[in-house]
This record gives sequence, structure tokens and C-alpha cells, in this order.
Amino acid sequence: MDVLATTRKGSENDATILIPGWIQLRGELMAAIFCGMLILFAWLMDVRGFIMPSVILYLLAYFIGGFAKAKEGLIDTVENKELNVELLMVLAAIGSAIIGYWAEGAILIFIFSLSGALETYTVSKSQKDIASLMELQPEEAWLLQGGLETKVHVSELAVHDIILVKLGERIPVDGKIIKGKTTVDEAAITGESIPVSKGIQDHVFAGTVNLNGSIKVEITKAIHETLFQKIIDLVQSAQNEKSPSQLFVERFEGRYVKLVLLAVALMLFLPHFILGWNWGETFYRAMILLVVASPCALVASIMPATLSAISFGARRGILVKGGTSLEQLSELKAIAFDKTGTLTMGRPEVTDMIISNEESIEEILSTVVAMERYSNHPLATAIVAYVEQQGFKAVEEVENLEDRPGLGILANHNEQEWKVGKFDFVDQDQAAHFYNGVAAKLAAQGKTLVFIERNGKVVGIIALKDLVRKETKRAIERLKNLGMHTIMLTGDHPQTARAIRNESGIEDFKAECFPESKVTLIKSLKQNYGAVAMVGDGINDGPALATASVGIAVGEGTDVALETADIVLMKNDLCRIAEAVELSKRMNRIIKQNILFSISVIILLILANFIQALDLPFGVIGHEGSTILVILNSLRLLK
Repeated sequence: MDVLATTRKGSENDATILIPGWIQLRGELMAAIFCGMLILFAWLMDVRGFIMPSVILYLLAYFIGGFAKAKEGLIDTVENKELNVELLMVLAAIGSAIIGYWAEGAILIFIFSLSGALETYTVSKSQKDIASLMELQPEEAWLLQGGLETKVHVSELAVHDIILVKLGERIPVDGKIIKGKTTVDEAAITGESIPVSKGIQDHVFAGTVNLNGSIKVEITKAIHETLFQKIIDLVQSAQNEKSPSQLFVERFEGRYVKLVLLAVALMLFLPHFILGWNWGETFYRAMILLVVASPCALVASIMPATLSAISFGARRGILVKGGTSLEQLSELKAIAFDKTGTLTMGRPEVTDMIISNEESIEEILSTVVAMERYSNHPLATAIVAYVEQQGFKAVEEVENLEDRPGLGILANHNEQEWKVGKFDFVDQDQAAHFYNGVAAKLAAQGKTLVFIERNGKVVGIIALKDLVRKETKRAIERLKNLGMHTIMLTGDHPQTARAIRNESGIEDFKAECFPESKVTLIKSLKQNYGAVAMVGDGINDGPALATASVGIAVGEGTDVALETADIVLMKNDLCRIAEAVELSKRMNRIIKQNILFSISVIILLILANFIQALDLPFGVIGHEGSTILVILNSLRLLK
């Protein structure tokens, strides 16, 4: 089913965006309703004995209800050189009219057009969330040029232009703040309801809301390259991509239609000669066979279910790149996780700070802040933030500041030599025995240690750790309950990896992994378990994500993650993985229900027709009714 598309008004380079097919749906519903009304009036005419007017009304019903489907069937047959269900329905309706069953043929057209409208509704419903998302992107922006503010269409903006975003306005494009501070509601992108603080050089995204004062933003991406647009494109491509099951059914459809036509051709003659049926009964049963053997319900068993599942996942912040990935999720037997930024927060935080009792805590920490504030190392940033949060401010200035890469920082203050750094950078004997050997205990917990030394004496230890996310343990437990083997692949030392494994509940781990070794481990897991997923941040885990059966990216909805993985979690909530697996299993279960039900109905109706226990009206209702039930069953995935 095609989805209508258009572009926003502006230049020819505007990004293409989706508009759901509500116009198409309205047209199909109107045709079906008008067809039904004509059938009712024709039947009333027939009852009163007005044969000719009733035939004319039936013909109008045929034309209005069946024109679109007949046209679609003919075009598909010519383009794909394959027979299809639409042609079978048209032939069945014409055959019914030939033997005088005008009402039955018209009812067949009516119900067939109604089921088609229902299928269009499924597609339109699955596009509704994307349409509402598109409405969040502004079409105009305040461009700053020569000190003047000019309102322009977003299509006129270029990379490196400066725009003004006022209080309460939506940010029109991706960029970075060059003046001002604010908090931004990023729910449209990440699904996170808590606003995010933004300052100079922080990146902002199209479609998000500026909640505080005005900010000036330098554009970093063209309108068609924004993260917002990539999300829309991703969901569009997912809805257009067909799953293996859908492709199989479509290949099967062409062969099955030929088989049905052959069976009908045989049915037109053989029963007369073999079973002694009269010609009228033979032709009548052949027309019923043409109706009931058509695989309408079977064809509709998969695509509506897949579209509904993709739409539901998108609402939950689970972006799936296609039906293939969604189907494979239910087959997973093992799942591998990157550590940093996936199982953990991705940034170190101070967990312990131990200062020698006889020393001045204020003097030590103030000096440490004065030294560390000049470093952009993640550990230094975390230490400065923590110490300042405790109320200690940096001393005015330190002298002879020297950065020793890979070791630490050296400086002088108050005629004393200070060192802040690794175990190897300070007096190792003092560091090992400081505070009753606490360093070894902290290291055993997977923590990174920073030592403070003054004039050759170790006076403090700061322990930092990349903390495990709050939801990690719960997410791992849910995956285990689904029967999956869990393993962590990390570049950290075995001691750190073991500590994270114990905290998170992961079953196994492999430490000191480089990107290429992660690929080798994923291949090994695939040999041992079959279908394997890899969960990472979508950047350095790219090769492993591509190698896995299903690549799942987390990373606050980064555009790199969108391009790398098969499935993207717009929030760093690992519990969404179990939700996605359960959604996949539910989708596959509904598809199996649909297929089993549709095949059973076809077989039952064919047998009933063969023993002459089925009349054409009931054949029409049974066949088309099963199609409608299959589509309604698929719509349950929207909830």
C-alpha cells in the first residue's frame, strides 16, 4: 500500500517528509459506503420487482466499489507480470453476475473494498505518529545578519548561519549554542520528559523546545540532515521495507493465483462429466471456488501486523529499521553489551574521597581543584565538579603547573610540591599502605584511583567509577527471563570488568577487547548460539553492531547510532530491549495466528463448496469476513 508523500513549501532542496494517506483512506471509505448504499437500493428495487433498475444500480455498485481495485490489480499485473488477488476478486464478481447472482457479486465487491479501506487505515495509523512528529519542526526561523533579525523559511538557512531562538520557540535546525544558556525540552527526540540544561558550545536539535531565555545558535547541519529528519526517514524506510515473511507470501501469491485459476478452469468442466452435475451447478460451484480460494486473508496476514508493531515501537522510543530486524528479535539466543555508555553512565563519578586525618582537608582539596581545572580529562572534570559541589573552591593560583600525559599533574603552591595522578606517579609504597591499604580494596571494586601527594607524602585518595545505570540490572534480569545468554564486551581491565559484571548481573564478560576482537567474539557467539544481538553506543562499536544478527544502538538518539544499528533506543533505557523482544514475539505470534486462521478458513470453505453445502452469499461473507478479522487482529499491536 503506497503512502502519500510531499515536501514542505520552500526550495527544491527541502527534505522530503511523509504525509499519511488519510486522503486515500477517505476516498476508499466513501467508495465502499456508496457501494453499500447502491446495493441496498438495488435489493429493494429487486424485491419490488423492478429488475432493470436494480441491475443498473448493481452495475453502478460494481463500478464504484471495484474500479480502484480492478485498476490496481491490472497495473500490478502489467508491471510485475504476476497475477494477483485483486484480479481474482474482479473475475469472481463478474462470474457471479454472469450466472445471475448480481447481489452476491456486488456484496463481494463491497466487502473487498471495505477490507482494502481497513488495510489503508492500518498504514495511515502507522504513519500518524510520524505526521504528528513532523508538525513539531518549525518552518520559519529568525536569521541574524548584520545585527538584524529577519524571519526566513528554514529552507533558506545554510550551515554556519546564526539564528536566534526566543523563549518558548521550537528550535528549527540542528546547531550549537554560541550565546546564552537555557534548558531544552528534548522529548520529541529522546522521549525524555526532564528538560536538559544547555550552555555555550552545547548542541541543540531541531524540533526541541527552548524553555528559558533567548539563545543564539550556529547551524551545524542542513535541514535535510538533521537528527529530526533522520528519525522520520528511518521510520519511513522501516515501514517500506518488507520482512522475509511478507516477501515469501508475495512470491507465493502469484503462484497460488495461477493454481486457483487452473482449479477453477477444471471445476468448470470436470464435475459435469465425473459427478453428473448440471452445467448451471458446475458453473455456480466454480464461481464460489474462485471466491473462497482467493488468498486475501493470507496476503493481509503480515504487513498490517508489521506496520502496527513498528508504529507502536516508535511511540515507545524503539526505532526499528525494518520488518526483518523486528522478526529476528524473537529468535535471539544471546545478547552482547558494550560497557561504557551502555551498561554504565559513560562518565566517571567520584565515589570515595579519603583524606589523611592530620591534614587540612580544605587546603588539599582547594589545591587539587586549582590543578585539575585546567585539564579536560574526564577524571579531572569529575573531580572538580565533585569537590566544588562539596563547597571547596580553588586557591587563587598554582605555580609551575605541568601535565605529565598518562600519569598526572605536577604543580607548586605555598612553596610545596603537589602531585595528583596515578599510582605510578606518586610514592608507590606510601600509596599502597595509605589508610591501612584502602587502595587495594577500592581497586578490587573496579574503581579508578587518583592519588594526592604533597612534598613526597601521600595525603589523599580519590576513587572514581563509571557507575552502572539504575535500570541495567533490571534490564539484564528481564532478558535472562526471556532465555537469553548475556555477555559484556569491554576494553577495560579484567578487574574492572568483573566488578561491573557483578553489579549488573551479566552472566559472562570478555575484557581488554578492541573493536576488531569484538567482531571475532560476535562471530563466535553466532556459531554457538545462532541469532545474537550486539548493544552499543553506535560509534566505536560499529563493526560489532554490523556483524551481529541484530545491532541495537543506545546513545541518547545520536545520529551516528541511527546510521549504524538495526534498532535504535532513543533513550538509554536498556529495559526497552526486552520490550522490543516481547513486541517481536507478539507480532510473530499474531502473524502465525493470522496465517493459520486464513488457511483454515480457505480449506473449510473449499470443502464446503465441493460437497455443495455452501452458497455464494455465505462464501463471500466467509472469505471477506476472514480478511477483515485478520486485519483487526493485526491492529491489536497498536496498543
